[in-house]
Amino acid sequence: MTRSDIHNLLEEHADLCNRPDFIPSDPIRVPHRFEKLQDIEIAGFWACTIAWGLRKTIIKSAMWAMELMEFSPHEFVLHHSAQERKRFAKYYHRTFQPADALYFLEYLQHYYREHESLEEAFAKYLHDEDETVEPALRGFHRDFFSLPSAPARTRKHLPTPERNSACKRINLFLRWMVRRDDRGVDFGLWRRIAPRQLVIPYDTHVQRVALELGLIARKQADWKSALALTRTLRSFDENDPIRYDFALLHIGLLGGLQAMG
Repeated sequence: MTRSDIHNLLEEHADLCNRPDFIPSDPIRVPHRFEKLQDIEIAGFWACTIAWGLRKTIIKSAMWAMELMEFSPHEFVLHHSAQERKRFAKYYHRTFQPADALYFLEYLQHYYREHESLEEAFAKYLHDEDETVEPALRGFHRDFFSLPSAPARTRKHLPTPERNSACKRINLFLRWMVRRDDRGVDFGLWRRIAPRQLVIPYDTHVQRVALELGLIARKQADWKSALALTRTLRSFDENDPIRYDFALLHIGLLGGLQAMG
């Protein structure tokens, strides 16, 4: 395929996937249940944190968490007592276990009692001249685990570029919160991070499609590959490269290029 062919394919599939009818089948439906900024942030952060496995299972588990928060995540995070937090003592999603959920709630309560929006937790580490959100991811990770009660086991659920992790789920959350267009899928509520600074949510499924299309050469699903793919996508759209996440997702859901014929 020529570069022009690849670009056209990406544009076509991004358009097919970046539509409101995509929302009900994707974990992004969880934050779309809410209208309040902080509710959207908390619901989105939680849904992205557990976003591995079947999408319908992710949605079910994230909705379970929202139910335990009485579908008022910000109010619950701000005002719940230690006793009320125990309702998460049986909450899990695959390897995300009660100890992880309880610490996430502790951190979120600590944070939101001092800050209006989760945007500050990322944006304070980022400057306009930064090429990507890498400094924000590093800084947020350090802050998140700064409480004395932070369990060592929970660190695997919030990766960092410092360990060369692809950071797929946290980059997905940033896509939801930062990207803005008129399509109605991503929220675009945060303005202190530029869409051009976002990094592609990278995992083995995205990797497979990217390799098929010749968008990357590296075969490791890590931070370096995420950056490499982002740079390639930026050559197609320097201001909003991560909109092609929709295209890679859609092609992957169709089974890849070979399945598409």
